[in-house]
Amino acid sequence: MGLKGKLVSTTSIKSDGFVFHNLFKEPHHLSKICPDTIESVDLHSGQWGAVGAVTIWNFTMGGKKSVSIEMIEAIDEQNKSITYKVVEGDLADVYKSLKYIIKVDTNGEDNLVTWTLEYEKKNENVPDPCALMDVCVNVTKDIERHCLLVPN
Repeated sequence: MGLKGKLVSTTSIKSDGFVFHNLFKEPHHLSKICPDTIESVDLHSGQWGAVGAVTIWNFTMGGKKSVSIEMIEAIDEQNKSITYKVVEGDLADVYKSLKYIIKVDTNGEDNLVTWTLEYEKKNENVPDPCALMDVCVNVTKDIERHCLLVPN
């Protein structure tokens, strides 16, 4: 069993791929859309939606409240992709490095949201971040329900 790994999950959505992508550039709205999972997302430094912005995420994972401080590492508007790097907090306590890439592929009305978690565990006893991937997939489903209920 290695210390480095990658988890990938793809979910089909019917809602607008650009709206989904933009929610993660300025994620402070997610607490209203996903209240059971995301308590708050606050800007710590930088500007919303800009590379280098640092945000503080308060969320629930596996029934436990968690905090993660994350920096936007990259934004690709053309490919509707955003990369976050965990810099402090509960996730940084167990993973030597952890980043996630959220990408939306759009083909007409069909949209695929792909979450990629790239990580390095601090030791062999640390589990793969499957619980975090579950959070990501659940957030995707919550956003989808919200976007389909609320007209653009």
